[in-house]
Amino acid sequence: MAHSKPIVLVVEDEALVRMAIVDRLEEEGFLVLEAANADEALKILVNNLNVRLVFTDVDMPGTMNGIKLAAAVRDRWPPIKIVVTSGYKHVKLDEIPAQAEFVPKPYNADRLINAFRRLTD
Repeated sequence: MAHSKPIVLVVEDEALVRMAIVDRLEEEGFLVLEAANADEALKILVNNLNVRLVFTDVDMPGTMNGIKLAAAVRDRWPPIKIVVTSGYKHVKLDEIPAQAEFVPKPYNADRLINAFRRLTD
């Protein structure tokens, strides 16, 4: 299965933003799973062990934000690559888990896709 499409989990509570990036990722050849919050994301990850990358927003409703989700993913599934995004300036980069990347909003979709390709190759 060396030629299978990389699976990306997009975690974003804003439906229109999530749909836009999901559509773009699918156009670029990724298989995409979606979650509206961290709780949904964790359930998806437990049932989909082939996820290669999690792309999460920081501010979301539910029991944890995107930074806590990223830390949980890093602890439980170390091989999964993580990209964290936020439009807020208050995000402290030292709170992002090791080997995770931060991309500020508004992000350039082409640069984001290139980062995803680099991380999943």
